[in-house]
Amino acid sequence: MTTGGSRPQWPTDKLTALRLGRRVVTEVTASGPGRRAFVDIRPITTAADADARRQGWTRSDRERTFKLEHWEYDADQIAGFDYDIGAILVQATTVTGEAQLVAALEAWNLRPEQFLHPWQTDDPK
Repeated sequence: MTTGGSRPQWPTDKLTALRLGRRVVTEVTASGPGRRAFVDIRPITTAADADARRQGWTRSDRERTFKLEHWEYDADQIAGFDYDIGAILVQATTVTGEAQLVAALEAWNLRPEQFLHPWQTDDPK
């Protein structure tokens, strides 16, 4: 989603998940038949997150550090415990803050609205 030609905007539920330290995923085109590929965004947890968890709450942070990873898998392995057999890390990057995250997605030709919660995808992780 964009507003008036500005940068893409995150759907509220996905942006909230990221700020709370939860992962989001999208399926992307794989390199060939019999392969499936996913890009996930994983917020890096910090000592402050661990302290909050011990106190029974979840810390929200707009300037988190995020790890983006593009993984490709053997489609036949996705449903099992050995999903990582034949898995290939295509590319990865780490960014800090939501602005850098959007810029990285643009560089990878992805949009925020493509991302879903992990349980809404076939991502094996």
